[in-house]
Amino acid sequence: MSYSPLAIKRSYVLGNLYNRCEISESTPVYIDTVTDEPAGFVDNSLGKYADAFLFHLPEDVCKKLSTGHFKYAFDYEKTEEDNNKIKLNYILLVSNAGKEIKRRIPFLDSKE
Repeated sequence: MSYSPLAIKRSYVLGNLYNRCEISESTPVYIDTVTDEPAGFVDNSLGKYADAFLFHLPEDVCKKLSTGHFKYAFDYEKTEEDNNKIKLNYILLVSNAGKEIKRRIPFLDSKE
């Protein structure tokens, strides 16, 4: 299985948790459910000041992730040093597949 790295801004992934989240070496990534084997991992190998997560996932998952087919969920715990800071245990990618897409109302034929 080939892995294709994908960089995404930490603020985009974390949302309102961005200011509270500590930078970690590597965090496992799961898809839809937590299993024994993660789908990949995310790290900060772009550097401390790059402010982006680098996702190491299979190529097909990276394509879907980059086009918005997943939402993010997290498992985290508060750090011992500072209760306002959190440490990520894992990131869960929740698939949007199967959700009903709202479409515009089609034009109606007028038979007058």
